[in-house]
Amino acid sequence: MPQPVDLTQSLEQLEDVRWPGPPQDTTALVNAVHELRRRPIGDLRPDDLARLITQDVGLTWLLPLAVRHLRDTAPRQAAGGWYDDDLLYAVVTRGPQVWAKSPELAHELRTAVAMLVDLSRHLRDEVESFLTSLPGETRGWQG
Repeated sequence: MPQPVDLTQSLEQLEDVRWPGPPQDTTALVNAVHELRRRPIGDLRPDDLARLITQDVGLTWLLPLAVRHLRDTAPRQAAGGWYDDDLLYAVVTRGPQVWAKSPELAHELRTAVAMLVDLSRHLRDEVESFLTSLPGETRGWQG
């Protein structure tokens, strides 16, 4: 299981790497990623996590936070509440090599997605792809 992390630290602090400022003519996405790397990770909202994870930034620290959020909110989705599809998409679309390094986290995510119902066809396909890419997974998602 991953070691507890200090949520008051930024990715820059955790990685001990400070990126140079983005070029002046860069995109809004690049500017946002640079800015989010300087924020304490405990202050990142689900949409911030999704943005960084989709760009494969800080996965070591952010995937556990994202999976925990998805796990904690899955029961509400199953009961008819709103669910953060963007964060789920960002997480399940990380490559198999990411999950091979974190099998416990992959198992926790698998448990969370097993609770989900009524996902869009596109998101269901991504969840299915994630599940079938896991080592030892012989059948996909039943949601």
